[in-house]
Amino acid sequence: MPRHAKGARLWLEPEERDRYGNLIRRTAWVIRDGSRKIRTGCLRDDREGAEGALAEYISSKYQPNRAYGRHPAEILVLDVLNIYLSDRAKDIARPEETRQRILTLADFWQPYTLADVTGKRCRDYVGWRVGQPWKSSKPERTGRPARLVTEAAARRELEDLRAAINHHRREGLCSEIISVALPDKSPAPDVFLTRADAARLIRAARAAKQIMRDKVTQREVGNHIARFILVGLYTGTRHAAICGAAFRPAIGRGHVDLDHGVFHRRAQGVRETKKRQPPVRLPDRLLAHLRRWHRLGISTHAVVEWNGRPVQSVRKGFAAAVKSAGLDKHVTPHILRHTAATWAMQNGADLWQAAGFLGMTVQMLEDRYGHHHPDFQREAAEAITNRAHRAPGQIRDRNSVNKRALASPTATKITGFSGAAQ
Repeated sequence: MPRHAKGARLWLEPEERDRYGNLIRRTAWVIRDGSRKIRTGCLRDDREGAEGALAEYISSKYQPNRAYGRHPAEILVLDVLNIYLSDRAKDIARPEETRQRILTLADFWQPYTLADVTGKRCRDYVGWRVGQPWKSSKPERTGRPARLVTEAAARRELEDLRAAINHHRREGLCSEIISVALPDKSPAPDVFLTRADAARLIRAARAAKQIMRDKVTQREVGNHIARFILVGLYTGTRHAAICGAAFRPAIGRGHVDLDHGVFHRRAQGVRETKKRQPPVRLPDRLLAHLRRWHRLGISTHAVVEWNGRPVQSVRKGFAAAVKSAGLDKHVTPHILRHTAATWAMQNGADLWQAAGFLGMTVQMLEDRYGHHHPDFQREAAEAITNRAHRAPGQIRDRNSVNKRALASPTATKITGFSGAAQ
């Protein structure tokens, strides 16, 4: 990442065979830094692990310049990214995802200083990034085309650049304010699951069987996905908070209080962010499920477990259930939060209570989901309808102010105009 460490790059080392054709070493990722070669221990398919090893190598080798009050032209963007990652990594909700975005930013911004962060350069970044295949996509393994980076994803990466620059300035390391130009935010799609869709998704998760050597076994592998879906639908909680929930208080994890029926979503020891995670009262039906899972040993320590261990992510299992249920392939775990908010509005929930339950502002709930509420613009619609259906002799002007000021000549002119218009 740093300019003087420009030679530190990932390199695919080809496989080696002896003179008899026997495989000695498989194709693997190594770090090339000048004449040095450092093995990552990651094979060709594990690009994500190799990038993590590269980030650790660079962080251990390089210490960014932290001199105070420098001009933007003297500050490398890579220094800013490194400082942000080292200072803020422990406070970030998903540090690995942030690390990957920082590495992607570093590929483009490596030759530049903060003085080069202009609107045009930011637009150049979006143009460079959009259309690239996601590194996590493995078309050779899945047989499906690789997912391509969208403008929304490029915007998210530039938001990390903005956060890094703002942190750098707050530390007093830059003498000027630098702005990052972001592309327009994509409108949020009005997508949610119907109750029939949700039932199909849960059934598909429960029906999932393990596949070994291209043969379907009888081992059930999707029950933890079904439990995740139920918690998401009943509470509208984000993916990471559900996977991080335990049954007892623990540092770095949220927890479910089975005695009092409260889900403490924010992990202990983690500061509150703009993504609000207030405690939520568990619906009686979900609470009964959770108590039964815990009593039967289905979920012993964490709400979502697989083989007795907490699950870090359900994205792959969820995607498999979505495909099996015949739903849109772009449906992600976050749709459960949209669905919970939509169902709450459709059932006429009070805005203030629903916003507190979901952990969002009343304004956001009303703007995003308010049109699903049965009382949405009801008074305005009824006022228009009632007035339109009155007989001509029944229409009265409710405004009694200045009625006497309407002189007869004016009334005559209006009548004459109306007759001419007919």
